Amino acid sequence: MFNGIGGGGAEDLAQLQSTMRAIELACSYIQINTNPAAAEATILSLHQSPQPYKACRFILENSQVASARFQAAAAIKEAAIREWSFLSTEDKGGLISFCLGYVMQHASSSDAYVFSKVSSVAAQLMKRGWLEFTPAEKEVFFYQINQAILGSRGLDVQFIGIHFLESLVSEFSPSTSSAMSLPREFHENCRKSLEQNYLKTFYSWVQDAALSVTNKIVESNSDVPEVKVCNAALRLMHQILNWEFRYSKGGTKGSINVFSDGIRSDTALSRKTESVIVQPGASWCDVLLSSSHVGWLINLYSSLRQKFALEGYWLDCPVAVSARKLIVQLCSLAGEVFPSNNAQMREQHLLLLLSGVLPWIDPPDVISKEIEEGRSGSEMIDGCRALLSIATVTTPVVFDRLLRSIRPFGTLTLLSLLMGEVVKVLLANSNDKETWSYEARDILLDTWTTLLASMDGSGGNAWLPPEGMHAAASLFSLIAESELKLASASATTDEDDDDCLASVSAMDERLGSYALIARAAVDATVPFLTKLFSDRVARLHQGRGTVDPTETLEEVYSLLLIIGHVLADEGEGETALVPDALQSHFVDVVEAGNHPVVLLSSSIVKFAEQCLDANMRSSIFSPRLMEAVIWFLARWSFTYLMLVEDCNLGSNQLQSLPSRACLFTFFNEHNQGKFVLDIIVRISLTSLMSYPGEKDLQELTCHQLLHALVRRRNICFHLLSLDSWRNLANAFANDKSLFLLNGASQRSLAQTLVLSAYGMRSSDASNQYVKDLMAHMTSSLVDLANNNDLKNLAQQPDIIMLVSCVLERLRGAASATEPRTQRAIYEMGLSVMNPVLRLLEVYKHESAVIYLLLKFVVDWVDGQISYLEAHETAGVVNFCMSLLQIYSSHNIGKISLSLSSTLLNEAKTEKYKDLRALLQLLSHLCSKDMVDFSSDSIETQSTNISQVVFFGLHIITPLITLELLKYPKLCFDYFSLISHMLEVYPETLAQLNSDAFNHVLTTVDFGLHQQDVDIVTMCLRALKALASYHYKETKAGNTGLGSHAAGHTDPNGVFHEGILSRFLRTLLQFLLFEDYSTDLVSTAADALFPLILCEPNLYQGLGNELIEKQGNPNFKTRLTNALQVLTTSNQLSSSLDRLNYQRFRKNLNNFLIEVRGFLKTK
Repeated sequence: MFNGIGGGGAEDLAQLQSTMRAIELACSYIQINTNPAAAEATILSLHQSPQPYKACRFILENSQVASARFQAAAAIKEAAIREWSFLSTEDKGGLISFCLGYVMQHASSSDAYVFSKVSSVAAQLMKRGWLEFTPAEKEVFFYQINQAILGSRGLDVQFIGIHFLESLVSEFSPSTSSAMSLPREFHENCRKSLEQNYLKTFYSWVQDAALSVTNKIVESNSDVPEVKVCNAALRLMHQILNWEFRYSKGGTKGSINVFSDGIRSDTALSRKTESVIVQPGASWCDVLLSSSHVGWLINLYSSLRQKFALEGYWLDCPVAVSARKLIVQLCSLAGEVFPSNNAQMREQHLLLLLSGVLPWIDPPDVISKEIEEGRSGSEMIDGCRALLSIATVTTPVVFDRLLRSIRPFGTLTLLSLLMGEVVKVLLANSNDKETWSYEARDILLDTWTTLLASMDGSGGNAWLPPEGMHAAASLFSLIAESELKLASASATTDEDDDDCLASVSAMDERLGSYALIARAAVDATVPFLTKLFSDRVARLHQGRGTVDPTETLEEVYSLLLIIGHVLADEGEGETALVPDALQSHFVDVVEAGNHPVVLLSSSIVKFAEQCLDANMRSSIFSPRLMEAVIWFLARWSFTYLMLVEDCNLGSNQLQSLPSRACLFTFFNEHNQGKFVLDIIVRISLTSLMSYPGEKDLQELTCHQLLHALVRRRNICFHLLSLDSWRNLANAFANDKSLFLLNGASQRSLAQTLVLSAYGMRSSDASNQYVKDLMAHMTSSLVDLANNNDLKNLAQQPDIIMLVSCVLERLRGAASATEPRTQRAIYEMGLSVMNPVLRLLEVYKHESAVIYLLLKFVVDWVDGQISYLEAHETAGVVNFCMSLLQIYSSHNIGKISLSLSSTLLNEAKTEKYKDLRALLQLLSHLCSKDMVDFSSDSIETQSTNISQVVFFGLHIITPLITLELLKYPKLCFDYFSLISHMLEVYPETLAQLNSDAFNHVLTTVDFGLHQQDVDIVTMCLRALKALASYHYKETKAGNTGLGSHAAGHTDPNGVFHEGILSRFLRTLLQFLLFEDYSTDLVSTAADALFPLILCEPNLYQGLGNELIEKQGNPNFKTRLTNALQVLTTSNQLSSSLDRLNYQRFRKNLNNFLIEVRGFLKTK
């Protein structure tokens, strides 16, 4: 097969030349964009033709067109991967040898992308045969590569050898490997073998290669060819260290994770800058640590840096960049590579690296000035990255100690000075977003976060050294002052909202890092913040009415954000804790009123209270400042207000500290807590009533501040006793100004008020509270629905707005359902059932109102269904069915083809939202069969939920077109429901009429061909459920799917296959000939197995068809054997039990590996 071009005579040579000319012509046509379709078809025919190796080799060796040679190399790769299973061992080795020989022979070629492609093809083919080749066969290849890397055949070949290893390592790494249509286990086994047996060897080879050219590079006064080899070697060493090491010689990881996605997760910290921890294992100690490798690398870079000090461009040349990357990577070396308990060796290693990196970043002011004068900032940024890498593998104490042996100060002081210089540069260039200082700031902030984040939650004893605390305090002072200057400057600049601090969350991530720095030195930073805030507030009052307060207001705004982050963590989704640093310090404070945190908090609450005065609001409290006030109060109150003992106070070792007692007592219910709570509620009501149209402010008030108050049960008890809370509830029910809130805020406010009902002393009182709260909403909807002139009245804009507002509020109340208030919310929904149906008819052309109606019903049913007794369930189900029938009968959401494309897309979107809501409604009804808290026994349940849901599907599935299923969320919800229904209630599906049944299965067929793996998985599970149900039923003597499974002949005499036959054919086609994720094979096997058992004759017939289509006798034999083995090996039986499913999965995996390659060759 692969024996050159001889043996075929002149005719063979003419054919090869003709093929070459055709490919060359096609490539030239593509380049000039002449008849590209025909040109692409010509190239595709080469890629897809059986065994094109001779023609591809001829093109590579003879064509003068580089792109034609590139296509020939690509065709070799595609054909070989496709046909690998029936290539002989000699042919496989010959393909790899040819590719390696070609790149060695043409090492000096100027067409780099061609030899790069051929090199990658050799790497891919070597991986494909990796588990087949014997060690001796691999040694033949690697001997050739090693000789090349040693430099015995010249610099060009040496570079090619290194480049090939780079391609090979990339091919074996999961995140960069090529698809081969093989199980993940294959790739994992290859990865394990390379890591354990070859990776260290490769590193040593390129280490030697770099050493062999170093002297020539250092001694030369100009750019020499050796630089290219050195750069390639450094780049490959960096690539190898970037490998995700999992296995050691000792086999500490014996099992293979075939579900790995190749993405490493070295740290739980959220950072902008990637810093990969390098953990290669103990066997690498001699290569990385004992061989003076690090010293050589540092000296190489330092020598070249000094030599080319006057050449500004050198810092960004490839060899300099590669050397710095490797140095930074070695800074994050960790794990067993250091002998156990040898902390001294680890610190010596880091100190050596830090010594080499210091000239890049120290002194910061000098280097910063040079960069501002035109020098490249890349070296400074890499120096910052090196500090981050060191911080990633050390503790703050060790990190700080590293520099003390060579400087009079610690590393934390250097980090503080460096960060301070970057902040100064940022302040000076605040209008330029593309400067080096922005990137340096993010890296240095990540370094501080890495050092301080774990310490922040580890208790009071994990403090920085005194010098480190001073450095952190100085740095935070500089940061805070610079942020205030930027805020002040922003008041007088006309920037877009995207460029200024337009949102209270705009700086959230950065402020979180600032807060950690502040907490590292709270003894200094909290009083400092108190002074800053007091000064700005005093300035506002002094200049009131005489001086423009805009700049000061911006400073107060910025301060509130900074202080909010320092005093409290976000606490989203979990219980907010008082930061340990704020409890463990201030140990001398015994009076709660003198605690710095209390003083700072009280000053802000006192300032915020002033917004209750109308004159102060008009002169100081702008909507923007109010946003910051509301945001701060929400964050602060959830952490400090009315703390429950031992719940919000962090580490156990802090429990006995006086500072902890101060924080606990001052804002609790027996001291100032209730007073502050009342202020906060009054401020909330003011922000809602006195700032009409301020959407962001109102959303912050409803979603964050008020919601934070009801998240803690103990606060709810006090809320309901406050006049201010009763005023808020009364305004909600009766004040028209609150009807102007947007829909999301209406919903959130209703939810918050209903949740506060938990504060009532009994369940009856809680239910009565909810009834009174929502009575006006329900009565207004009932009165409107009963109006005789509803059709005309309903179309008035103010009525539409009223209905929308009421529905949003009802939906918010429904989403707040809890056992304590369930009865009141059930009765609320019950009272508006008929009005909802009436409004559904009246507003059939108002898509926005229809959607709100549906979403209210969805949320109400979701909250109620699991609590309802049998008769109540029947009523709710009947209501839902009526709603579905009305929606369908009015053809609501019908899309007119006469609409313009824009209106058509809007109509599709509206219909998609409606249908998704209806699917969610059916899913919630399904949950009754799984979660049921009612007192009725199962025997008394009179409603068959499965029949109801299938009836609902029967109503709405005609509205769900294949076009609408292209909306991802609708598609997911639909197939989730279908999959669940077929798995749990297959017998009910069998009772559907033919049209409804076929529509459901048509959509399943559509889902099988989607790109989303989750959608395909759900469809395969549905098929498994359907086929296994039919097989088990028929085996027991029942009809199973009955007529749906049997084929039939239509009136025109055309035979139509049964549904199972159709899907057996579809699934085999999918598995054998289509592209899909290998993750689907096991799920597909679970669906295919019962389909084969249901239709054994069809399976046999399809197998015979495939066999007869094979022209190659060898393929016929192999396919025949594979089909036989698929259903017989591993003691497979006809029982659908777990063990047989496992056996069939293994059989199918082996079957696809054996036959899929040659079946796809045509």
